[in-house]
Amino acid sequence: MNAAISYAAITAVALASALIGFYGLRVSRTTSDFYVASRTVRPWWNASAIGGEYLSAASFLGIAGLILTTGSAGLWFPIGYTAGYLMLLLFVAAPLRRSGAYTIPDFTEARLESRGARLVTSTLVIVIGWLYIVPQLQGAALAVRITTGLPSWAGSLAVAVIVAVVVAAGGMRSITFVQAFQFWLKLTAIAVPAVVLLIFVGGVEPALPPVEAFPAAAGPGDHDPYRTVSLMVALLFGTLGLPHVLVRFYTNPDGGAARRTTVLVLMLLSVFYLFPTILGLLGRAFAPDLAATGDADALVLVLPDRLVPGWAGDLLTALVIAGAFAAFLSTSSGLVVSLAGVISQDLLGGSVRGFRIAAVASSFVPLIVALATDSTGLAGSVGLVFAFTASTLCPMLLLGIWWRGLTARGAIAGMLTGAVLSGSAILGGGIISAAVPAIRPFLEQPAAWTVPLALLVTVLASVADRRRRPRGVDAFFTRLHVPEPTGRALPQAGAVSGPAASGAAAGTSDRGASSATAGPGGPASPDARG
Repeated sequence: MNAAISYAAITAVALASALIGFYGLRVSRTTSDFYVASRTVRPWWNASAIGGEYLSAASFLGIAGLILTTGSAGLWFPIGYTAGYLMLLLFVAAPLRRSGAYTIPDFTEARLESRGARLVTSTLVIVIGWLYIVPQLQGAALAVRITTGLPSWAGSLAVAVIVAVVVAAGGMRSITFVQAFQFWLKLTAIAVPAVVLLIFVGGVEPALPPVEAFPAAAGPGDHDPYRTVSLMVALLFGTLGLPHVLVRFYTNPDGGAARRTTVLVLMLLSVFYLFPTILGLLGRAFAPDLAATGDADALVLVLPDRLVPGWAGDLLTALVIAGAFAAFLSTSSGLVVSLAGVISQDLLGGSVRGFRIAAVASSFVPLIVALATDSTGLAGSVGLVFAFTASTLCPMLLLGIWWRGLTARGAIAGMLTGAVLSGSAILGGGIISAAVPAIRPFLEQPAAWTVPLALLVTVLASVADRRRRPRGVDAFFTRLHVPEPTGRALPQAGAVSGPAASGAAAGTSDRGASSATAGPGGPASPDARG
């Protein structure tokens, strides 16, 4: 593998991302620009940006590596990742956009009229975001080590620095341009090599004959039903609570645009996941040694050089490296934007300056964790983050949108229950299962029992606390579920902020001034400048 080409590919992606981000800085002036791009992002742009930030290291590198090591069992990951957006379309996208919030904690406080519930939600958003960023930095470390020979820490540090600079410079509006570009780069970088390798593979002798590369034991009949069901619960419901995905729906002009965005995302993801699947299957025949050495996640990076000789293979490898680096940057950028919004509003006054400080902090805290830990499989580690999200934020969001009976105490009890149960399984599962081997599957894939228990605790605690149901819940439900009038002009960007701005944009009456939540600057207040 040519190290010079690898350096050139990484440098090109970093420079392109930085230049596009700084272009976004020219049009990012108000607080609303930094938090939600002034709610003016149209469905096609937003869908591309969501695809850019959602298709992380786990998707670009991890899926193929998982199929290499587990066969058809790995196919459940792309199925779950894509189907999670169907859940978003049906249950969350449009109501969340109409809620008038900048962040998930904004929604929690407005819906439950509770600062305590907001604090718990903010803490979980930060924990989830940092847990999700760590695999991106570990993926960057793997890619740089495999392709250039540099030490692993160089890749993690490069991604953290670039993301911090771009996000702090232009916020959500800037990142929207960057992530849309990075999605199409990733799709090209995974599709072109997959198609070319399929053409070239006829003239290459496989390392394993088909009967060994695709044994019957690797088929669907060999799947553990509990693990499969639990994984799907984690991926389907975990998508509903991912902070970096949900915050993008606040950037749509209205609820209808949020639904159209989600449909487009489903189409884009369905196309993308065809190609890592193809590469994973090719890897089982032509690069089985990577599974034995523990470098399965490097399959997408290594395969072009093995199957296509000469300069053509080098160019394909460079394209793959560029796509992989774009994956690390785009997902990390989306996570840092969502975390910076929460930290800035809750701790730093919600100003643009506070957003920038929070963006830097949100980039470098997970960097410390990534440098101190080793990757154990990108797709698997991200799947555990989905399980944690499904057990914590998802029950609060679903019940908050669709059940009037949810109370602040119920939401807090459910979120804490899910956090304790899933967190214990994820962090302490190895120790516990060593003592009691029979429960190992339930700890390695905990979502099948942690999500129902979190939902049950939320409902029971809310029923027991029904006298404390928020007084403004009926008005809030009207905002969530009544479609916006068509033909209504959107407010000028920067005129108002927070829920008040959303109420105007959605064509609903402004209840934000009396609600418990507010965007930066408070309800119906002018946006803070630079």
